[in-house]
Amino acid sequence: MRTAYSVQTVRAAERELMARLPEGALMQRAAAGLAVACAELLGRVSGSRVTLLVGSGDNGGDALYAGARLARRGAGVVAVLLSPERVHRAGLAALRAAGGRVSDDARRDLGRADLVVDGIVGIGGRGGLRAEAAQLLDAVGGSALVVAVDLPSGVDADSGEVAGDAVSADATVTFGAYKPGLLIDPARERAGALRLVAIGLTLPRDAEVAALQHADVAELLPRPAAESDKYRRGVVGVVAGSARYPGAAVLAVAGALRGGAGAVRYVGPAAEAVLARFPETLVHAGPPHRAGRVQAWVIGPGLGDESAALDDVLAADVPVLVDADGLRFLTPERVRRRRAGTLLTPHAGEAAALLGCGREQIEAARLRSVRELAARYGATVLLKGSTTLVAGASGAVRVNPTGTGWLATAGSGDVLSGVTGSLLAAGLSPLDAGSVGAYLHGLAARRAAGPTGAPILATEVADHLGEAWRDVWD
Repeated sequence: MRTAYSVQTVRAAERELMARLPEGALMQRAAAGLAVACAELLGRVSGSRVTLLVGSGDNGGDALYAGARLARRGAGVVAVLLSPERVHRAGLAALRAAGGRVSDDARRDLGRADLVVDGIVGIGGRGGLRAEAAQLLDAVGGSALVVAVDLPSGVDADSGEVAGDAVSADATVTFGAYKPGLLIDPARERAGALRLVAIGLTLPRDAEVAALQHADVAELLPRPAAESDKYRRGVVGVVAGSARYPGAAVLAVAGALRGGAGAVRYVGPAAEAVLARFPETLVHAGPPHRAGRVQAWVIGPGLGDESAALDDVLAADVPVLVDADGLRFLTPERVRRRRAGTLLTPHAGEAAALLGCGREQIEAARLRSVRELAARYGATVLLKGSTTLVAGASGAVRVNPTGTGWLATAGSGDVLSGVTGSLLAAGLSPLDAGSVGAYLHGLAARRAAGPTGAPILATEVADHLGEAWRDVWD
């Protein structure tokens, strides 16, 4: 599992470690890892041109010491000092001793560079870049690689928010621990490829944000035992579709059938369309409480203006996933009085309606928004988008590392609801079901899009879910 820690937590761990190390040793560890990463990106160090953008904090010192190491290997290294009076003196001396120099024409040196190292602002920075730094970035040559030290300058380390101008890096070398902002858009897209350099920090077990990996998902996926039958594996009920949107029911059932439960019960007006595609589905005219026993309900995709079924489902003493049209009828009080778990799966527009704000506010502050939703509704919330986040009512947050931009297609959310609801019925907690469902959904989309990427259909995402399971298990 990839874990990310707040600035406060990382700073505390750094102080504890520095108290046990010789002065400057921690910075040297960071600089060594940074220099190695830069060398690998360059391929050939000797003869390359490296420009350091050096701010006043420790990130500037890291950049200077790393530049000294590259200079000793034959690179031409020049430092652009944004705050000369507050530069890290020992780092600058090391650079000069190794043959590096201070720039006397920043725009020229940035335009000629093969590699630019962003050491402007550290993880404690707030707000966007100052005008001087932002203008310098415009001078970076189009062929230069940009490497950020710890995180791209101008992004918020704790939230992933970008309040103004910020660096867009090809790679970010971060020290000791990932920071939440490196995993969450809009900052994530500015970080490029991530590389973690271990520097010996001792960190707490509970992280601010976590991202599952294959091994974590494999442990959570339900596996039928020898004595399993379709009912013991779990039955998921799906209330979806309408006369206007029968396809939503088909897509939700498609995801549910491939989500690990033993059977799917469908309730709604699209039974004929569902059976035509999936004859293994158990259908019922409704209401939901008369359809038969289920271990979880999914309600909302393509539901239209029908709200009576939502009342029925919310009254059930089993986990419930509410998506799409079902979200329009929710209030915090209706969700909070439920005894069983509830999982809400809004996209940014739906989340904005639930919180009574603008969509742009959700997109700009995804972590803050998903936490606020989970707290207000007392539920687990899966916030869909370029970075899908899953927040538990207890405060735990997971970020989904899979997926592709091609998932932005009609019906893909219906498939996600189905597979996630099926995982709920199979016994996963709302937090685990949301995290695993998003992970498999993203892998399936990658499979469908192919190695070079191509437009995909929601039905193709559902069709590739089995391959996604095998990818994880293998």
